[in-house]
Amino acid sequence: MQGTGKYLSRRSKAREILQRISRHENAVLLVVMIGLIGVMSVVTQGVSIARANVSNMLVQSAVRGTAAIGQAFVILTGGIDVSVGGIGLFCSLLGSAVITSQTGRNIVGEPLPAFVGVAVMLLAGTGLGTVNGLVTSRVGIPALVMTLGMWEILKGAAFQVSGGMSISRLPDSLTYLGKGDIGGVPIVVIIFIAVAATGYFVLTHTTFGKNVYAVGGNPMSAWLSGINVRNLNTVIYSISGLLGGLAAVLITARIMSTSNQTLAGLEIDSIASVCVGGISLAGGRGNIIGVIIGVLIIGIANNAMSIMGATPDTQGIVKGTIIIVAVFIDYLRRHKA
Repeated sequence: MQGTGKYLSRRSKAREILQRISRHENAVLLVVMIGLIGVMSVVTQGVSIARANVSNMLVQSAVRGTAAIGQAFVILTGGIDVSVGGIGLFCSLLGSAVITSQTGRNIVGEPLPAFVGVAVMLLAGTGLGTVNGLVTSRVGIPALVMTLGMWEILKGAAFQVSGGMSISRLPDSLTYLGKGDIGGVPIVVIIFIAVAATGYFVLTHTTFGKNVYAVGGNPMSAWLSGINVRNLNTVIYSISGLLGGLAAVLITARIMSTSNQTLAGLEIDSIASVCVGGISLAGGRGNIIGVIIGVLIIGIANNAMSIMGATPDTQGIVKGTIIIVAVFIDYLRRHKA
């Protein structure tokens, strides 16, 4: 009887631990990610967990993840930014067009230093994001409509900058930013970690971060409590634009060229990462740690599908399914709460 009692006690404790884990969304996401790694390693016969492939996957995820952090800020306020892919594309081409030595592609007559191109990408991204924020918060155009329109405008503007051609022959000094490493860790990944850490600190340890959650939870209550909702939304979209520009810097420095296909699908990947990471599309719920895990889950899935030779349409079906499932789970959480 005493042995049976101890067995039941241990079983009860184990059940309690599992229940605590299941209630912690980041823990569940971590378990899902580990399971996905295991499944994909079997499916790809170990190729997906090879050191070189893992490094490549992390670099690709870091570029998408940088934009996803900005997307997270927007969605936490109950908005959405589908222009981030267009912003990244336009910034990449515009910045490259002022530093390239390629004949006929430089728009200022002669190549400028690499740091000027980087500054152009970051400033252009921030400016375009600010336009999104000003129009949505001041004019009242829905975020989906405004950012979708901006996405289309920027795709056309990017074509005008490049003439539909790729831009290469960029300064060698740009290479270190995209392909360099510190202690074996790619600089691209280090930058993503810094961005994510900053985002986490801002959201969890500053008044601005608390205001972001307040606006996402209930904009009217936030306004009545003294929060300038319009200004906050403008800043949020500026952050998203800045990080879209930073993603452009990272991918351009990584491949040392750019074209009208650069960062294609960034908007879908960033939204998918945020949704999978547990941030509610209704706003006000979620955290940056979940987004980081979501970024890695999407990165692992993308990488494995590429290894298996999945066609773009198949990859699109998988990503779309992931987004729908993530949103459905969020719906169940909100209605259960």
